[in-house]
Amino acid sequence: MPQVIVVTDSTADIPAPLADELGIVVVPCYVHFGRETFLDGVTMNREQFYARLALTGRPPTTSPPPVGEFASVYRGLSARSRQIVSIHPASNLSSLYNAAWLAAKEVPDAEIALIDSTQASMGTGWLAVLAARAAQIGQSLDAIVGMLRDTIPRLRLLAVIDDLRYMQRSGRVRWADALLGSLLSIKPLVMLRDGQVTLLDKVRSRSRALERLVAMAVALGPLQEVAALHADAPQEAEKVVQILDASYSHTRVPVAEAGAVMTTHAGPGAVALACVLAKTVHGA
Repeated sequence: MPQVIVVTDSTADIPAPLADELGIVVVPCYVHFGRETFLDGVTMNREQFYARLALTGRPPTTSPPPVGEFASVYRGLSARSRQIVSIHPASNLSSLYNAAWLAAKEVPDAEIALIDSTQASMGTGWLAVLAARAAQIGQSLDAIVGMLRDTIPRLRLLAVIDDLRYMQRSGRVRWADALLGSLLSIKPLVMLRDGQVTLLDKVRSRSRALERLVAMAVALGPLQEVAALHADAPQEAEKVVQILDASYSHTRVPVAEAGAVMTTHAGPGAVALACVLAKTVHGA
């Protein structure tokens, strides 16, 4: 059993088989459809979420696990190991990191390293995967934290947004208001880096937007890791993988489904690439 236990939350969008294989503990967030509340990935799976989203007239809301729930997870894990690394989305985009930080203070008997990924979805997920791989080969908590700090500046999440209204409703992206209304037919390409969402391009054709998405990922240079993500758009994600496979021959690019949190803010139909740049690209 690894000495260091890796914890993240369901916003990381790590495919369940991979999380199970690596022993990553995933704390579920909450999804609210009106007065009904579900645990992301537990009492509502991806397929059920997408179906409900298509039928409802109002978009859902999401919320982090309560501090006490996080603390309970940490206490339970501390019986197995007193060293925990807990990895969560960008603190300026989500309150999850703060909830985990408050929970860690309630468990003084454990050494809990909190990591702000500055990312979302599999941008966060890659950190958890890399940490779990390091833990499995016996690396120390300090070594794992050092590796994560080195990796964070090399994370990029590139995405094609199909329905800008969801991003505009989130209130977290200022430029979305300016695009909404006059450019409903436009497919924005965006990048999440260092906790900031930047508009990279505006493309009218969805197929062209997917091609541009891959071109932008390839232009980043050599990649250590890359995964495709989709919000109820599996065929488009596979198209992106097929295009990318020609340039990225390291291994088969994994495909993950975006969860409730990412889909609530990015909208159904979104397709993304979560990239970890190779060290040489970032000058490391």
